[in-house]
Amino acid sequence: MIVVGGGPAGATAATAVALRGHRVLVLEQQTFPRYQIGESLLPSTVHGVCRILGVEDEVARAGFKVKRGGTFRWGRNRDPWQFSFALSPRLADPTSFAYQVERSRFDAILLDNARRVGVDVRENCRVKGVLADEERVRGVSWSGPGGELREARARYVVDASGNGSRIHTEVGGSRTYSDFFRNIAVFGYFAGGKRLPKPNDGNIFCAAFDEGWLWYIPLRDDLTSVGAVVSRENAAGIQQDPAAAWRRLIDSCPEVRDLLDGVPQATEVPYDQVRVRKDWSYWKSRLWRPGMVLAGDAACFVDPVLSSGVHLATYGALLAARSINSGLAGALDEGRLFDEFEARYRQEYRLFYEFLVSFYDMHQDERSYFWKARKVTNVGATELEAFVELVGGLASGDATFGGLGEAGARLTTASSELDTAVGRLPDSDGLRNPLFESATIRQVFQEGAVLQERGIFGGPLEEETPVRPGGLVASEDGLTWTDPDRP
Repeated sequence: MIVVGGGPAGATAATAVALRGHRVLVLEQQTFPRYQIGESLLPSTVHGVCRILGVEDEVARAGFKVKRGGTFRWGRNRDPWQFSFALSPRLADPTSFAYQVERSRFDAILLDNARRVGVDVRENCRVKGVLADEERVRGVSWSGPGGELREARARYVVDASGNGSRIHTEVGGSRTYSDFFRNIAVFGYFAGGKRLPKPNDGNIFCAAFDEGWLWYIPLRDDLTSVGAVVSRENAAGIQQDPAAAWRRLIDSCPEVRDLLDGVPQATEVPYDQVRVRKDWSYWKSRLWRPGMVLAGDAACFVDPVLSSGVHLATYGALLAARSINSGLAGALDEGRLFDEFEARYRQEYRLFYEFLVSFYDMHQDERSYFWKARKVTNVGATELEAFVELVGGLASGDATFGGLGEAGARLTTASSELDTAVGRLPDSDGLRNPLFESATIRQVFQEGAVLQERGIFGGPLEEETPVRPGGLVASEDGLTWTDPDRP
């Protein structure tokens, strides 16, 4: 197998296939450690995927900031409210946390772990194109550090090269961008900052304000990641002077501004820059073809407010690895294996997309152009139609998901449920999380909980059933697919 890209998706796919004894080549364009945004993890990555890959203990020893949930100044309630992982009925207390990570270190840990299990990792290597015939993808052409052009051939190629992938078009299909989430992010770092009261001092803090929302991520005692997500209409002004725009947006949000009072901007490389990123959400209409599969940001990306980026990347890569391992073993039909990959990946994306549309809709600020535009009723017909196509039929495994009208009704219902659940938080007795009274929240964390159970107990606590008729389920070690109808 050949993996293009050595980030979390690439390292996950490579390790999971190598653990089954197969030869794997990773071609990474940069030299690790390297900077990357997306620093807030979910428990499913830490206690699910990392444990399956055999790297959980090393991640724990790295000293990353413990994250017990999220704190939000968002919605009708003007006071901050907590989303605690520990209150989830599916998550055991010992694993009810994740980490805030410096991605340069976290990603290097995952890639070094791939090396340890036998993956051939080549850095500073650029993939030029895909080798294919009329039947399938057969390999890639690539250049090494000296510029020499080479070819590598394998039964499968995984494109995990990120949102800037140059080869994702080789699987066919189109990339659909969400107008609802077509935002822009400007972000940088401070040399410290105040922390929330314990035990929530490691939480990500997300605060809505007139022009959008801000994230505040405590990475270390002396390092805080701060970013603003605003409408794409602000792009020209931000691009003209990113640092000034970043400071102005922080000053526009008192809840975050006060946490940074008197704190200087970071001067430590690579945290000394203010960066801008098109924070656009998108999905591919096709995720595989014979011999090639997409994972991570090469496949899809959704708005970062729920810290779902690394989860979706590693989850999708693990699904791909299961299909590849099973395909190499010749146990099941290749089409059936990769249809399972695509069905589950699309369903997980759908759940996060629905949740995030509902989450945005929940915030009320009729004076704000940004927030008035981000209501369920403003999800355009073209986007809704593309979304229905994304999750329809085989991909969704959900016979209740109908046409445009039903899709809009689902989003409206989810938003109402979420708003009601958040409204009950102030009266909560702490024994039950009102947020999990929302079906949308229960569903969005369900697969992550199964991943954790598999990592901790060697399988889900309840018998796993296929997500669609005739579907497959994961093996006990989480590295292949099995047919539940076979004895």
